Amino acid sequence: MSDVLFDAPGPRGRRRMVWINIAATLVVAGIGVFVLLRLAEKGQLAASLWKPFVQASTWTDYLLPGLKGTLEAAALSIVAAGIFGLVFGLGRLSRSRTVRFVAGLVVEFFRAVPVLLMMIFFYLGLNQLKLVSPQDVPLVAVVAGLTLYNGSVFAELVRSGVHNLPRGQREAAYAVGLRRGQSLRAIEVPQALIAMLPAIASQLVVILKDTALGYIVTYPELLDAARRVGAGNGNILQSLVVAALIFIVINYALTRLASLLARRLGGRTAGRTSAAAPALTVDVGRG
Repeated sequence: MSDVLFDAPGPRGRRRMVWINIAATLVVAGIGVFVLLRLAEKGQLAASLWKPFVQASTWTDYLLPGLKGTLEAAALSIVAAGIFGLVFGLGRLSRSRTVRFVAGLVVEFFRAVPVLLMMIFFYLGLNQLKLVSPQDVPLVAVVAGLTLYNGSVFAELVRSGVHNLPRGQREAAYAVGLRRGQSLRAIEVPQALIAMLPAIASQLVVILKDTALGYIVTYPELLDAARRVGAGNGNILQSLVVAALIFIVINYALTRLASLLARRLGGRTAGRTSAAAPALTVDVGRG
């Protein structure tokens, strides 16, 4: 099957696309100018509203502790989701139909449940059961919710990445005497992870952004810190803009790092790099 989904545009089509892009850019720029003018009319661009962000106390007392909470929750969730994804991704590739069914059921269940709902569930449940100290409950609830959802997505990335590899990779492993499990661990899964780096990077960005939901369960993260700064200084819009800029910088750094790794490791896999989201499936058939 051809990889080309449509014919390359000719000279006239390329000129049309250039003009469309120019028009779209002008429209977006016009909207931006209009918004800035309206904000200026409302006094939202006044220097006094931005002054708290050049004061060290705003950063040391609010934004930096909030950023620390965001990065801590994101780091723990990334590690836990990676382990969850590998375990259940391999489960979905098992020869056993029962293992594949159970792993698929778990993965699809947690992919279907909203992250915020899982955070609230764990927050209320842990407070009722008293299994964790009260001050740690918000962090555990945030990490648990992010781990189960994003770990399920990672599991699908592992499964789809292995299935996208050329069949010759598995056949070569069998030819040198490797068993199915050995082929997966030593050859197929490492190549699949490299091939799926762009999709994995996008999911890391999702994890980082979704930590902002933690303020619902009283977790002290960056968005919560920005809201407290805005409430105290009467500049909630400016506080949220600063928080958004911090998120953008961190997410851009994550994306660039993943792109760099993908370029460096791209020659080590026979698979096709694809950042498409995996489909919802429960595999009960043959692996």
